[in-house]
Amino acid sequence: MSGQQCYDIVIVGGGPAGLSAAYAAAKATETKSPPSKIILFEKDESIAHNVRTSGVTWIDEIQKLGIKSEHYNPIKNYSFISPSNEITIRGATPTSCVLNVRSTYQHLAFLAAEAGAEIMVRSNVFKVNTDSSGRITGVKASTPKGDMTISCKLVIDATGFSSFIARRAGLANEWKRYGVGAEYECYCEKLDLETFFLMVGKKYSEAGYAWIFPVTKNRVRIGVGIGRPESNEDPIQKLNSIIEHKLSPVDRMGKIQPIELHYGFIPNEGVRKATVFDGLLMVGDSAGQANPLVLEGIRYAIEFGRLAGDIGANSLPQDCTSESLLEYQKQWKKKVQSKINSALRIQSRWIKLSDKEWDEEINILSKMSIEDFLDFIKAEFTTGKMMKLAMANPQLAAKQLFNIILKR
Repeated sequence: MSGQQCYDIVIVGGGPAGLSAAYAAAKATETKSPPSKIILFEKDESIAHNVRTSGVTWIDEIQKLGIKSEHYNPIKNYSFISPSNEITIRGATPTSCVLNVRSTYQHLAFLAAEAGAEIMVRSNVFKVNTDSSGRITGVKASTPKGDMTISCKLVIDATGFSSFIARRAGLANEWKRYGVGAEYECYCEKLDLETFFLMVGKKYSEAGYAWIFPVTKNRVRIGVGIGRPESNEDPIQKLNSIIEHKLSPVDRMGKIQPIELHYGFIPNEGVRKATVFDGLLMVGDSAGQANPLVLEGIRYAIEFGRLAGDIGANSLPQDCTSESLLEYQKQWKKKVQSKINSALRIQSRWIKLSDKEWDEEINILSKMSIEDFLDFIKAEFTTGKMMKLAMANPQLAAKQLFNIILKR
């Protein structure tokens, strides 16, 4: 298989964004004769070989994307723990969930394969080819079948935080603000499957928070996220300290035994200004498509990966110029850019809070209804919803918080 080969679309990265783009691109062209040639390169030995994220998302949204209940654990209660305070907001029915990341990603891979996309694992793209105008024209990759030089009309950069393709082509910079997270997936003796915990304050994280997300019976994820450059703290050391010293609520969970370590990065600057270029689309974390409040990116990656694959495939007759691809950027930014920007303002506030201020902050959350709370952490910050919240929560701190959200 080594040598020069031609494909219509090359996708780099086998996470949810890349797999969804491969699926949608293959579906969009399956009735053509012959169908367009779609190939995806994943550098790891298997899809979801390395889990880097916890996979918190929303049941109604993920079901719309075809992810069935076999791939997640439903959550209906939300507990927040600060240095001297603890609240739990309880729901009547589950609304959020913790994804089984490995099974979800492999499900997405099977969809892409069934639609006709070619998937190459343990295949590292190490060079981006461009023409004299700077347009991306293909890639070079090392694969189990030998080195491949691929020419194509479109490359979809789904390389996650690294944004490898766009950066190598000189079209994007490294992220300067980001979160770094470390997480153990553990055996847990005593686990409430219906409740997730977020823990805040300096004993948990100097510039971020810690979490406990139940996955299945006796299986839990315990993690720590830290904002850079606000803190140089090592998340693994902080995570080990939380478990070793049995900080609340770990002290209630009985025997805990880590069986996996996950480690990853998430951008914290908002969305990329440009995610469309001649011959290139950026999707997922590469494009900054993530809600920083709960580090949620998988849902966006699936939804906008499919959008990228569909629009990219339909732009093939126009040679995938930036003009023919621009609708992708217009659609995804219209849907989530303002939400992400508002969530970043809240996160910027949270990172600066003292332990005492955190104790006061979660009191504000405790006065919200379950519906208002869910809108809040989902970054559903419409003006009408914020006005309603401000009327119901007249405390000065709440007003300050909502003024920050509504600032455009």
